[in-house]
Amino acid sequence: MQSVEFSRSRLTQRLASFYALCKPRVNSLIVFTAMIGMWLADPGMAQPVRLLVASLGIALVAGAAAAINCLVERTSDALMARTQWRATARGEISAAETLTLATLIGGLGLWLLHAWVNDLTMWLTLATFVGYAVIYTAVLKPMGPMNIVIGGAAGAMPPALGWAAMTGTLGVEAFTLFLLIFLWTPPHFWSLACYRREEFARASLPMLPVTHGLAFTCRQILFYTGLLSVATLLPVWIGMSGALYLVAALALDAGFIGYALRLCRRYDDAVARRTFRYSIIYLTLLFTALIGDRLLHF
Repeated sequence: MQSVEFSRSRLTQRLASFYALCKPRVNSLIVFTAMIGMWLADPGMAQPVRLLVASLGIALVAGAAAAINCLVERTSDALMARTQWRATARGEISAAETLTLATLIGGLGLWLLHAWVNDLTMWLTLATFVGYAVIYTAVLKPMGPMNIVIGGAAGAMPPALGWAAMTGTLGVEAFTLFLLIFLWTPPHFWSLACYRREEFARASLPMLPVTHGLAFTCRQILFYTGLLSVATLLPVWIGMSGALYLVAALALDAGFIGYALRLCRRYDDAVARRTFRYSIIYLTLLFTALIGDRLLHF
């Protein structure tokens, strides 16, 4: 009896480890922004099945990309406190098992998008997978400090994927949603990199605070936060959103710029940590405001 319970417990732990490799917390934000793109494209929810299948397909491919990321970075992950718990870093899950997981769930996700959504979404999702798992993780990240700016394009794709899933096309609205996340990514990640700079240095990853110092990084955070604040006005300019979204965007932008200015005036790890956390709240509320405004005028 004890042997059976032990086997079940071990199986549960293994499944939990495989699930953790898919980075469920990050994946939830990816799926959330993708669904925002779907809701904005189809506010009447005339295609609920397509929305659910597209969300599942995108989540599966995103999980596969995350697993490949964990596999490629398993050596550096073992040197960093925030990632050393991962099963690939601890050697509890082999490279072959990780590749099998990524192939199975990634393949299933792409098949769902092809069979139930449309080929444009499938190909864009595949390109996003390659952009994150291969171009960013394996090539750009170890090369230089601006890796997150270039690699951020892959992370900015989910709302555009959502728009393509519901419409079968890409327009100015999809580009606007892409641009918001593209410009949000550098200040979001660099604020994390600032207070984790010693870990990145120990792992020999050339993040901006490691290569150019805190003062320069904080100025870049302020610069990109300013660009982001301007970009948040685009949905109103193109007629995608109205007053409700505008008020929310201006308030959220003021908060983000306030944090960036504090970092520039006098850097502190605690402020950088709060900036990182605020950036997550910022993106969630910004996209929620987009939905709220669209529903108000639907």
